[in-house]
Amino acid sequence: MKQFNVPSFYKSGLITAIKAQRKKDDKLKKDFEPTQLDFGPVQIFLARHFGFCYGVENAIEIAFKTIEENKGRNIFLLSEMIHNPHVNADLKNSGVKFLQDTRGKQIIPFDMLQADDIVLIPAFGTTIQIENILRQKGIQIEHYNTTCPFVEKVWNRSEQISRKGFTVIIHGKPKHEETRATFSHASRNANAVVINDMQEAIHLAKYINGALPLSQFYRDFDGRFSSGFNVEAHLQKIGVVNQTTQLATDTQAIADFLKQTMLEKYGSDAIADHFADTRDTLCYATNDNQTAVSAMVSTEADLALIIGGYNSSNTSHLVELCEGELPSYFIDEDEKMISRNAIVHCNWRTKETSTIENWLPEKYPVKILITSGASCPDAMVEKVIRRLISFYPGAKSIEEVSASFLSEAPEAV
Repeated sequence: MKQFNVPSFYKSGLITAIKAQRKKDDKLKKDFEPTQLDFGPVQIFLARHFGFCYGVENAIEIAFKTIEENKGRNIFLLSEMIHNPHVNADLKNSGVKFLQDTRGKQIIPFDMLQADDIVLIPAFGTTIQIENILRQKGIQIEHYNTTCPFVEKVWNRSEQISRKGFTVIIHGKPKHEETRATFSHASRNANAVVINDMQEAIHLAKYINGALPLSQFYRDFDGRFSSGFNVEAHLQKIGVVNQTTQLATDTQAIADFLKQTMLEKYGSDAIADHFADTRDTLCYATNDNQTAVSAMVSTEADLALIIGGYNSSNTSHLVELCEGELPSYFIDEDEKMISRNAIVHCNWRTKETSTIENWLPEKYPVKILITSGASCPDAMVEKVIRRLISFYPGAKSIEEVSASFLSEAPEAV
């Protein structure tokens, strides 16, 4: 797989060495057990897979290379490059201006753009409508397009099934940039509907099997179906794709449920004409990170720390997987661990933060699981570990614990 030139301040010697050693020992990625780091009074279990993915590294490389090669030019980002506050702050501090917020609200009007300005397309991609606006202004977007190839894979899969007359059902968060982009591309030459979760899939099925009046569909799914959508005709042939950062198990459950709905209506002999068995459109990193967390939480531990941007979809799902098994805390930086007695935790559902007291148990050794989202720099993971062990006088240093990994993989540091 391609190696990217990511700025050194996002890297960690410890984490790089650990990942290099795990990759060397497990080339086929069949071992999902966490890596144990024993600091004495605190034991940390790092998920087998976590942190920057292919799409994020690609986006970061393009962004910083663009900044370096275009000094003096106006450089804009459509919205956040990725869902990590520190990376986006670094881009702003480098002079990059944001055109929109994550919900698509305009910050800088498109009218202010000039043909020689640079506009970076974020890793989530963007809508065809926005692409057209930029092209009409003479802005060259192809060279500065950081759309993740796994997002583009979803767009391609949508096009493949739409050519055969299937309506594209998109499992995604309706207001998320990626889902908005996927809906735009999927509905360009086809019919599409966005559903958020299984509850909405069940509701959609009631229109497929006639349990609800068809006219009600347009109100219930307002703003989430393609132009000219005919609920009676366009729900006869469907296929499911997803926002790449959704829970894999959720997307599979939704696809299975909707396929069963079509089976009950049309029968097994005709199912191929009414349900497109799409390949899983979840990205490999999301799938690996989720699988690694599922394995990690089977480890006997006292709590879990999940690190990443609060508006990061893939990170939120890692929190969801952890909190069902043990006390879990969602933080975006090391400083959210105020002390051994207080931590600022984010509720992944509401995005509200609150200070939790007595979060670290009074026991020795305390065992802590750690993972991070696909847009979280390894350097931040190391900062979290350093701050954790600072709460325990007498704990081994990172340098002591990492010595074995560093000796095995000196080229990775």
